[in-house]
Amino acid sequence: MAGRFVVKEKYKGILFIIMAGFFFSLMTFFVRLSGDLPTMQKAFFRNAVAAVIAVIMLLRTEEKFKIKKSSWGSIAMRSICGTTGLICNFYAIDKLNIADANILNKLSPFFAIIASYFILKEKANKVEWASVVLAFTGALFVVKPSFHMDFVYAMVGVAGGLGAGVAYTFVRKLGKQGERGAVIVMCFSVFSCLVTLPFIIADHKAMTWQQTVCLLCAGMAAAGGQFSITAAYQKAPAREISVFDYSQVIFAAILGFVFLDQIPDVLSIIGYIIIIGSAVGKWWYTMKHDG
Repeated sequence: MAGRFVVKEKYKGILFIIMAGFFFSLMTFFVRLSGDLPTMQKAFFRNAVAAVIAVIMLLRTEEKFKIKKSSWGSIAMRSICGTTGLICNFYAIDKLNIADANILNKLSPFFAIIASYFILKEKANKVEWASVVLAFTGALFVVKPSFHMDFVYAMVGVAGGLGAGVAYTFVRKLGKQGERGAVIVMCFSVFSCLVTLPFIIADHKAMTWQQTVCLLCAGMAAAGGQFSITAAYQKAPAREISVFDYSQVIFAAILGFVFLDQIPDVLSIIGYIIIIGSAVGKWWYTMKHDG
């Protein structure tokens, strides 16, 4: 019975992480649609909506805002790394094709597996390592290392993936400690708002109603993504579900192609194919292993 429960939780984690991919791709789409606004201003709106939703959810619970004493350290690390990753990701979204920006952010599963080894002592086997390395190789086709400024923007995107990967590892640790998902989302969102607020005060740009709507939609999509990704990493270890986080790239590529006339180049398409292949291979291995 215990084995069946673990397998069921793993598949719930996979479902949640694919849902997160869809929501986060919508977030990047609306961020790009919001136009020429400061990165910090966009980041503030992205988390302000999530903070409000999380606070409302916690107010409706019996424990309210109670946080476990053992959670404070991990919550701090999740918030710091997550905020760093968020700001870098938003900067990359403004400078790159949204599908490319998403794939750089989706280096986070690779970093999450490495971080999980040191922080959670979770060891991946050779097949699982190979699938993630393959996905990372596919990402290199999208990054296209060079001496062009786009490479600098891409490296900022990579930094975003690193921050997100470490942050998700701490989400997993908090889940194992029994901390509530809404608490994790609230702390991260409020922290990010506090960090970005001074920048908004110093460099605020007036928004049109269209830009306001876009950023509110980005915030709602981000909230959906945050709650989904938090649930995913609470359900299963990063090494078992993180590859499916790459679904966000596919969703973003579709949105970019249909609505923004962004067509990935040949190398990017090769990268996407490699990444999808690694996800399918990981899924096949998981099914076979569980069977």
